Amino acid sequence: MNMILLVVSFVISVFFTHRFCDPASWLYVLDNPNERSLHTRPMPSSGGLAILLAVFLTSLVMGAVNTFSADMIWISAGVLLVAIIAFIDDRLTIHPAYRLAVYTAVAVMLVHAGFFFPTLELPGIVLDWPEAVVKLISLLFIIWMINLYNFMDGMDGFAGGMAVFGFGTFALLGGTAGHELFSALNMLVAAAAGGFLVFNFPPARIFMGDVGSSTLGLLAAAFSLWGTKDGIFSFWIALLVFSPFIVDATVTLIRRLLRREKIWQAHRTHYYQQIVQAGWGHRKTVILEYFIMLGCGVTAIWGVRAPEKLQAAMLLGWVIYYFLFFFWASQFTSKRKKTGTL
Repeated sequence: MNMILLVVSFVISVFFTHRFCDPASWLYVLDNPNERSLHTRPMPSSGGLAILLAVFLTSLVMGAVNTFSADMIWISAGVLLVAIIAFIDDRLTIHPAYRLAVYTAVAVMLVHAGFFFPTLELPGIVLDWPEAVVKLISLLFIIWMINLYNFMDGMDGFAGGMAVFGFGTFALLGGTAGHELFSALNMLVAAAAGGFLVFNFPPARIFMGDVGSSTLGLLAAAFSLWGTKDGIFSFWIALLVFSPFIVDATVTLIRRLLRREKIWQAHRTHYYQQIVQAGWGHRKTVILEYFIMLGCGVTAIWGVRAPEKLQAAMLLGWVIYYFLFFFWASQFTSKRKKTGTL
């Protein structure tokens, strides 16, 4: 049954994404280039709705056939609220403070419902903090994931690819742990993102818009905390799976804060944006990022049950890798500027 729903999720997403590419569609909404855009012409940006429709319809069938769990209902409520405010923002452009207020309300709701990690575990280290502290960290994590996924949705095939690799890895981790519901829901999201990617892989014909990026960010946060609280994986495993987005967005934010820039203003200083602008283009850059996502996923699956020393070596290896990758990206961009090719 789950495999049938996976195929159905993909097909529904393909159908609606293709439909929303058509200017005759009533949900055909153009995204105009701005200061953070890597595209130069208006593009339809309703792809996120296709992903949500696919996930909603298939998960509804899954819940009707089996049972709607409390976790599933809470996450659905959060997704609905985030999708509504993002849909309005896509069309009317509302003040960031209102979006943040809704994101915070959703985060508070999910944490109150039990979506927080009981302990912060690193390989060989267990940080047993007071519940109030871990709830606060979990709340901030949810808010940050919603925003950073939106920040990182700026290159053809990037956000969709992260969803396929990220939620696909979560599905495999849930399956190996015997958590069928967690695994199945992640499969549905990955399949829906794959359907959207058919039309979003460079050169893209459609974008997912804030509706897609914001809700995928929420789902990444919620499933990370769900998997942690149910003992499917440690929290650091979840961070590793989505680290291609988390590390780039977080390091870029810190760099901008240190430069005293207005962090709420649009920009094109993410490392993936630098590589694209330096001449690699969307396709070559996103394929490189896919290999990174695949590497993170394989490491997570291999490392989730590995001995602590091996887990520590894996984590350290990825820290070193990201340091070297960002250093290369900065040097590569700098050389292109000096030679006048950027």
